[in-house]
Amino acid sequence: MFDKKYEQRLSCWSNFREKLESSDTPIQDTLEFYNKAPTVSIHTDPWDNNTWPTPWELVKENQYCDFCRVLGLCYSLQLTERFSRSKFEIHIVIDNKNSATHYLLYLDDLVVNHANGEQFHANKLPTFYETKKIYSMDALQ
Repeated sequence: MFDKKYEQRLSCWSNFREKLESSDTPIQDTLEFYNKAPTVSIHTDPWDNNTWPTPWELVKENQYCDFCRVLGLCYSLQLTERFSRSKFEIHIVIDNKNSATHYLLYLDDLVVNHANGEQFHANKLPTFYETKKIYSMDALQ
């Protein structure tokens, strides 16, 4: 999808979201989908949600820093009927063990860490993760 023109990317993205409706592994499929995205070091300020691209701007701009990958995961799942009633949050956490920042997607009680493809229940969050900011994601139409 990511090597196509904008209109083609929109169509591919729509088709991908349609496949998620019946997938046995929709979160893993979405992780794999965004692992193919073109990467840049910094594109969007994760600390200022007023600067975040909309789902369609994200597809149009087609530049994915670590944070934009999490936005892509979130938007893709939010725009399915399957997850339309789910609660989505993006958490910015500091990994005090490894001195790293992670952007975690919370989908109801499931946590998705795109950086390593991990999925786990929220009550299994490592104790060395310190949450710095939580963004509740509004439902998308």
